[in-house]
Amino acid sequence: MSWRVRRAGAADADALSLVASATFLETFAGLLGGSDIVAHCAANNRPTKFVDWANDPAGSVLIGEVEAGRAPIGYAVLTAPDLPIAPGPADIELKRIYTLSLTHGTGLGAALMAAAVEDARRLGRSRILLGVFAGNVRAHAFYKRQGFQVVGERQFLVGNTLYDDLVFARDI
Repeated sequence: MSWRVRRAGAADADALSLVASATFLETFAGLLGGSDIVAHCAANNRPTKFVDWANDPAGSVLIGEVEAGRAPIGYAVLTAPDLPIAPGPADIELKRIYTLSLTHGTGLGAALMAAAVEDARRLGRSRILLGVFAGNVRAHAFYKRQGFQVVGERQFLVGNTLYDDLVFARDI
């Protein structure tokens, strides 16, 4: 499969919404409650949310897509930090980074991360923060390979249930 990563805009909101729900379900089915997953996706993956993120000049939205046909297969979102640690003035949060499992091992995740780091630098940021489910060991390993370290903890509401998260950071 040949794919590409590009900066997304408001016109990509429907595709981003689709891949956001698909990747969240694929990642957490069996780990989190089904009703919590459905409620979370319905509340947090609406196209309007992606339009807002894409139109925010202080952030960035990236999309990974199959080159032939442009089907969405992954994405990343950078925003102002909203984590329970004191952010520095040059911090940005990697709010989301997900890929469909069919792309695991293809380098798409690393390419999305590299593009996110590039966009964070373009935005004048020097540190990336992110929160990740404490039970998502695959993601922990990926972030550590990308140079992130644990700097804190938080609780994150998915549907009606609070889950423990780790907060990671990386200087760029």
